[in-house]
Amino acid sequence: MWVSKPIYESLPYFYLLAGAISLGASMYLDHGYWPTACFILGLICLVAGLVVLLKRRDYRETDRRVGQRQDY
Repeated sequence: MWVSKPIYESLPYFYLLAGAISLGASMYLDHGYWPTACFILGLICLVAGLVVLLKRRDYRETDRRVGQRQDY
Protein backbone atom coordinates (compact mmCIF):
# COMPACT_ATOMS: atom_id res chain seq x y z
CA MET A 1 0.00 0.00 0.00
CA TRP A 2 1.38 3.41 -0.98
CA VAL A 3 0.53 6.56 0.94
CA SER A 4 1.57 10.13 0.34
CA LYS A 5 4.82 11.34 1.90
CA PRO A 6 3.25 13.63 4.55
CA ILE A 7 1.08 10.77 5.83
CA TYR A 8 4.00 8.33 5.74
CA GLU A 9 6.26 10.71 7.66
CA SER A 10 3.64 11.44 10.31
CA LEU A 11 2.74 7.82 11.14
CA PRO A 12 5.32 7.30 13.93
CA TYR A 13 4.15 10.50 15.62
CA PHE A 14 0.56 9.32 15.32
CA TYR A 15 1.54 6.03 16.99
CA LEU A 16 3.26 7.92 19.81
CA LEU A 17 0.29 10.25 20.26
CA ALA A 18 -2.18 7.36 20.25
CA GLY A 19 -0.04 5.54 22.81
CA ALA A 20 0.16 8.56 25.09
CA ILE A 21 -3.60 9.15 24.87
CA SER A 22 -4.29 5.49 25.56
CA LEU A 23 -1.97 5.46 28.57
CA GLY A 24 -3.64 8.62 29.88
CA ALA A 25 -7.06 7.10 29.36
CA SER A 26 -6.03 4.00 31.30
CA MET A 27 -5.51 6.15 34.39
CA TYR A 28 -8.99 7.66 34.24
CA LEU A 29 -11.12 4.73 33.08
CA ASP A 30 -12.66 2.66 35.84
CA HIS A 31 -14.89 0.09 34.23
CA GLY A 32 -14.09 -3.58 33.84
CA TYR A 33 -11.12 -4.47 31.67
CA TRP A 34 -10.79 -1.08 29.91
CA PRO A 35 -7.90 0.27 32.02
CA THR A 36 -5.82 -2.83 31.33
CA ALA A 37 -6.67 -2.86 27.63
CA CYS A 38 -5.81 0.83 27.27
CA PHE A 39 -2.55 0.39 29.16
CA ILE A 40 -1.44 -2.53 26.98
CA LEU A 41 -2.51 -0.77 23.78
CA GLY A 42 -0.70 2.38 24.89
CA LEU A 43 2.53 0.52 25.53
CA ILE A 44 2.31 -1.27 22.18
CA CYS A 45 1.69 2.00 20.34
CA LEU A 46 4.56 3.77 22.10
CA VAL A 47 6.99 0.95 21.37
CA ALA A 48 5.84 0.74 17.74
CA GLY A 49 6.26 4.48 17.26
CA LEU A 50 9.75 4.45 18.76
CA VAL A 51 10.80 1.43 16.70
CA VAL A 52 9.62 3.03 13.46
CA LEU A 53 11.32 6.35 14.28
CA LEU A 54 14.61 4.68 15.18
CA LYS A 55 14.57 2.32 12.20
CA ARG A 56 13.94 5.20 9.80
CA ARG A 57 16.69 7.28 11.40
CA ASP A 58 19.18 4.42 11.19
CA TYR A 59 18.27 3.62 7.58
CA ARG A 60 18.55 7.25 6.50
CA GLU A 61 21.90 7.64 8.26
CA THR A 62 23.25 4.46 6.67
CA ASP A 63 21.87 5.39 3.25
CA ARG A 64 23.43 8.84 3.48
CA ARG A 65 26.83 7.39 4.36
CA VAL A 66 26.67 4.81 1.56
CA GLY A 67 25.78 7.55 -0.92
CA GLN A 68 28.86 9.56 0.07
CA ARG A 69 31.25 6.63 -0.16
CA GLN A 70 33.68 6.78 -3.05
CA ASP A 71 35.13 3.36 -3.82
CA TYR A 72 36.47 4.08 -7.29
